[in-house]
Amino acid sequence: MSNIDAQRLPMSLEIEDIMVDKVITVEADVKVRDAAKLMNENDIGCLVVVEKGRPIGIVTERDMLKRVLVIYEELEKITVREIMSKPLIIGRPNMEIGSAAEIMFTKKIKKLPIVEGGKLQGLVTLTDLLRLQPQLIKMYKIFSSDLAPKRMKKVFDYYLLIHPESEKTAWLKRESGISRKR
Repeated sequence: MSNIDAQRLPMSLEIEDIMVDKVITVEADVKVRDAAKLMNENDIGCLVVVEKGRPIGIVTERDMLKRVLVIYEELEKITVREIMSKPLIIGRPNMEIGSAAEIMFTKKIKKLPIVEGGKLQGLVTLTDLLRLQPQLIKMYKIFSSDLAPKRMKKVFDYYLLIHPESEKTAWLKRESGISRKR
């Protein structure tokens, strides 16, 4: 079990209440260049990889950076199947948000495809969870700790640094009892 106790997070909403339900997908044998174009056209950071309509993996911006750009000369030959993250880590539409946050934290992922009956239903990102300000306070305490993966801390810090003196940021810092000097 992880250091996050899903029961401690004050979250009564379910994932289906906040997930994106129009998820852009890509077939596993699509060329990486075409997948990158699709991500750019839709201004998104990941594609859920499907085969015969069933989700089998996810390809993220980080996958492309780590697994493609280092071997640029062979870019034309690489398929999404070769670089996608697998096995696919998924959530369920009726799971509690705290459980989804726990999966994302323990697996060190920022995007969680939502699947039911083998069919893709939606996608939840760490950003989606951050939009839930009343529930964010306890998550902030967890993700700002030294236990949180660095990439996840970056997302939290980004939202707090955009408007460091905003009413929302001040409220979060005051409610969480955490003061952050920057």
